[in-house]
Amino acid sequence: MPRIFLYDTTLRDGSQGEGISFSLQDKLNITKRLDELGVDFIEGGYPLSNPKDFEYFQQVGSLGLKHSQVSAFGMTRRKGGIASEDTCLRALLEANTPIVTLVGKSWDLHVHEVLGTTLDENLAMIRDSVRYCKDQGRRVFYDAEHFFDGYSANPDFALATLKAAADAGAEWLIPCDTNGGTMPDEIARVIAQLRKQLGIPLGIHCHNDCELAVANSLAAIGQGATQIQGTINGIGERCGNADLISLIGNLGLKLGYEVLLPGSLERLTEISRFIHETANMNFRSNQPFVGTSAFAHKGGMHTHAIARLARSYEHIDPTLVGNEQRILVSELSGRATIIQKTEKLDLGNDKTLMSRILNRIQNLENEGYEFEAAEASFELLVQKEAGLYSPHFEKLVYRVNIEAGIDGLPITEATVKLRVGNEILHTVSEGDGPVNALDGALRKALIKVQPRIGEIHLADYKVRVVNARAGTAAKVRVVIESQDHDSVWTTVGVSENIVEASWLALVDSIDYKWLKDKEKRG
Repeated sequence: MPRIFLYDTTLRDGSQGEGISFSLQDKLNITKRLDELGVDFIEGGYPLSNPKDFEYFQQVGSLGLKHSQVSAFGMTRRKGGIASEDTCLRALLEANTPIVTLVGKSWDLHVHEVLGTTLDENLAMIRDSVRYCKDQGRRVFYDAEHFFDGYSANPDFALATLKAAADAGAEWLIPCDTNGGTMPDEIARVIAQLRKQLGIPLGIHCHNDCELAVANSLAAIGQGATQIQGTINGIGERCGNADLISLIGNLGLKLGYEVLLPGSLERLTEISRFIHETANMNFRSNQPFVGTSAFAHKGGMHTHAIARLARSYEHIDPTLVGNEQRILVSELSGRATIIQKTEKLDLGNDKTLMSRILNRIQNLENEGYEFEAAEASFELLVQKEAGLYSPHFEKLVYRVNIEAGIDGLPITEATVKLRVGNEILHTVSEGDGPVNALDGALRKALIKVQPRIGEIHLADYKVRVVNARAGTAAKVRVVIESQDHDSVWTTVGVSENIVEASWLALVDSIDYKWLKDKEKRG
């Protein structure tokens, strides 16, 4: 089985995405994860760009990487300079990486208008830089910046830049669609021509400005390119880079290429979410292969078919990439969906109950509820409709008071009164806002009875207006995501009053935690 080599530039190109900033420890942690996965090459950054990248190259050697090789990235020598005296090239060599990736100009427009030099001098800059790094014992990859635009404008010069790098000892030539505006058929045509004219391995580096980075990369592979450059989750400047997650899934599962280490495809979802978390980004739910919605089914006809034959609506088994099938509950659901979602309760034979649950869901969603993203609230609803639910506590009264303090800042205080068994619990808590104060009061009341309530962490809080035309009297839907040390769950509340909607979702969250811990104990 032929191998496609993966070159990850998450730490450099990915970090150039808006709002993304990796700490030094983030970069080291990501490097270890990519190595464990079996990524062949990891571009660590440009040693001269900032102290963090410099320190990364000082420390990365101590990680003891087992598979990946790290590359330092930088530009060719300055115009009119000498390679051996160039500050950038010296920094690349001092990074002590086995690979140096050099980027140079391929588009005559850039040579004249950006560099302000001649075409011959640009060729000399490429040739001198590659040869110098090669003579210093480094493997050299050459990134041909803006290659496809340059090839369209002046094919002879663009080709000459690649030949200059090849003649000087570059091991791999990587044409770059830097502006992300080239179409797949053009990528394929150019790569095919280059293979005929160059006797050296080719790679591909695509940006996603036309949402074609993955398609363009695969087009290049189809014409014989053997190295793909990209980032995990496609993060990067402007619209991002080619998404290595999608590329790995397609190459490994669809096209039969060898990628990563054996067994690593099953960790694609894990690495995707790790990078999202590290970059402090929300998961992209509809991300192919690894998104939470990638194998989620909502329509009744779909879910009915999935119950009989999963591949009727799924292009792969989601477990192959570490993901899972999800059946969403909504007003579009049919009885088959409800049966699937309640399998563990063994209620499927009770058609009357299934219809009652479905009717209840449809009525609630008509009022503004949404259960497809609130499965904990759905499970509580099912238990109540089936007569299996025993209240853990009874809500009696809650009150929230907000007043301005001496310094003008608001002070929020929540009072909660509950009944647990024969005991009345009455607690007060201050918070940063009404929801935080209510959460504190609830926990304070219940933690003495159920200590594991203290394990709950509120991970996310979302508010959506249900009927915007009602203005300030509109209903709102509050969705709360909670987690403990081993699981994540989501609950929902709806009301014209945002505090009431939040209260309903909070109560469901604590109720669900109590329920699942009881089920664990058997």
